Order: sequence, then C-alpha cells, then structure tokens
Amino acid sequence: MLVRMELARIIVNDIADQQIVYLTECDGDRTFPIIIGIFEATSIDRRVKDEPRHRPLTHDLLKNTIEQLGGDVEDIVITNLREHTYYAVIRIRQDGELIEVDSRPSDAIALSVHYDPPLPIYVNDEVLEQVA
Repeated sequence: MLVRMELARIIVNDIADQQIVYLTECDGDRTFPIIIGIFEATSIDRRVKDEPRHRPLTHDLLKNTIEQLGGDVEDIVITNLREHTYYAVIRIRQDGELIEVDSRPSDAIALSVHYDPPLPIYVNDEVLEQVA
C-alpha cells in the first residue's frame, strides 16, 4: 500500500557532506528522515524558498525534458529500503502508458518541488514500517 507523504523539513548544512529531508505522513503522524547530498538539498531548498534562477538547473532540465517529450509526471514513489539505501521511481504518463523511471529519492523529491503545486510523494508502507 502507498502512503501519501509531504516534504516537512529540509536541513541544509554547508559544512557537512550529508543533508537531511524529512517526510511526514499526510493523514497520520509518521515522519522519517532521508540523508541526501548538498546539490539535491540546495535544489529543493531554492524551490521551496522560490529563489530565482537565471538558467535551468538539473531538475529544471529533467522537468522540461519530460514535458517536451510529451510526458506528464504523476507522482513519485519511494519504493524500497535495502541496506540503508532508499529507492524511488518517478511515475510518468506518456501516450496513456505509465512509465516508472528509477531514481534516487533525493532527485525525485527535488523534481517534485519543481512543480506548482508540488507532485504527490508516496512511500511504500513497508518502507515506513522498516524505519519506524
């Protein structure tokens, strides 16, 4: 079963290698952190704060490419947790077909916040049970 989550918090630490995003259950009280890289954290933080960009960055490029190829991103899903590594997919609808593209959760979340409103974020319930 998929559980709807939302980006609750992002911690950007300029002097550390690891940044943290927190996802919180929309209709519940479960929350969990995901450690991400500085580039993805900065991309998410800039979009959340609506800071202007002069040129498209990587996640803007991904969004633009999907749209130019006729795809519509439906949502992102964090599908699995294996050996302390999260796995995700970006679900894209193109010509009536649902395509799941393998992604790091950090990139999927960054892509999510590049939409207005942000794309839905889902987490497999088994992942939530593992991190509880």
